[in-house]
Amino acid sequence: MKQLTWIATCMLSLSVLLSSCTDDGVQEQSHSQMTKTATGDIRETTKSIEHLPSFLSAFEEEMAVLYQQAAEHRELLENIPCYCGCGQSAGHKNNYDCFVYENKQDGSVVWDDHATKCGVCLEIAAESIAAYDQGKSIKDIRHMIDEKYKEGYAEPTPTKPL
Repeated sequence: MKQLTWIATCMLSLSVLLSSCTDDGVQEQSHSQMTKTATGDIRETTKSIEHLPSFLSAFEEEMAVLYQQAAEHRELLENIPCYCGCGQSAGHKNNYDCFVYENKQDGSVVWDDHATKCGVCLEIAAESIAAYDQGKSIKDIRHMIDEKYKEGYAEPTPTKPL
């Protein structure tokens, strides 16, 4: 029940957050490197998934919690497509890419701020993580997401079939 309350709170907060998303106030911290892509997304490197990117400081805590959860659910989200159009616009292959651009061999992480600006990315990750935490299989979650987002959304990312 606590998990469902968190997800509900997160989803409500995200709608408010997305209406005020800007790049203002994003500051580079000494432990990270930050770049901006041609599509306007910010990528920031930190030394591990335990160190969240500084661009999240412009948002409420729920955004950082979801980013942390996404990083901790890599295997799950790499098997879940995103339906916001980021497969075509940003070259994403799955929902994980909306949060993390790269996991390096030394343990460092290149984060992507794409999800901070996209309710579809956030919803898919939150729904997937909640279902996984309730014991649903990755295959069942993939089916649930595909069914929910198959109409009225952009083409899914080219996520590998299960």
